[in-house]
Amino acid sequence: MPDLISRRRPAVPIAVKARVFRDRLEEEFKVTVARARRQFAATRGKLRQEAREARERLKSEIEQATADLKTGVARAAGRVKSTRHRLEGEARLTAAKMKLRVAKAKSKAKQAADKLEDEARFLRTWIESPLKTGAVSPSGPDLAREMARHVDPQMPGLVVELGPGTGPVTEALVARGVAEQRLVLIEYDSDFCRLLRERFPRATVLQGDAYAIAETLRGHVHDRIAAVVSSLPLMTKSPRERLGLLRQSLALLAERAPFVQFTYAAASPIPLREGGFYAEPGRRIWKNIPPARVWVYRQA
Repeated sequence: MPDLISRRRPAVPIAVKARVFRDRLEEEFKVTVARARRQFAATRGKLRQEAREARERLKSEIEQATADLKTGVARAAGRVKSTRHRLEGEARLTAAKMKLRVAKAKSKAKQAADKLEDEARFLRTWIESPLKTGAVSPSGPDLAREMARHVDPQMPGLVVELGPGTGPVTEALVARGVAEQRLVLIEYDSDFCRLLRERFPRATVLQGDAYAIAETLRGHVHDRIAAVVSSLPLMTKSPRERLGLLRQSLALLAERAPFVQFTYAAASPIPLREGGFYAEPGRRIWKNIPPARVWVYRQA
């Protein structure tokens, strides 16, 4: 029994056990702290990375928003500029249309005033000398166009107009394509001559006797004439004088060139029985006051 007791291990002091336990706790604490530090470091790195990514996303979103804003502002400015230009263009167009309307209105008013004045001149001239004037008003536009229609603007040579008065047939000849400088206007009345020079400054206006056409044109015509257009009151003259005018004119005209004459009468103003020329009646212009017919004569 004593031997058994003597072989037992000696008892470990409590202080030693406490120290071992403390050392073990310290070691575990260190391990735990180290692990916690590592986890904290990993978490902090992750948070920093997420923060950086968040900053980059925010920066990118801000840049995109700024770019979108600039694009929107630029588009808005473009639309404003386009709208302004469109409105300015519409305003200019409207102003131009208004100006054109005013000009047309002025032109129509002037034409109406000129027409009244021309009719007054004709009436006054007819009252003073009815046999020389032969009409109480100028030829109407339809009659003037019908007379001009028989003139070929492509045929070379001058175009002679007899008794143009205030110029309605002259105007129709120019509208037909006859250059103004090709026109020779023979008018007996001095007032009408002044008016014609004002209205047709490039035409040649001769004050003289149209029934002496060859003498009146002497020195002014050097080649064959392309056409003679007459508004003379032939029916106030004798048949011999009318025929003399036609023969003088045909002698000056180019081959197949026309002598154009209008009349209020039902028959030809040139006696047809004399012969030596072709006569072609045109349609009657009922709109003219009074109604008139155009005759065209050519050398046979």
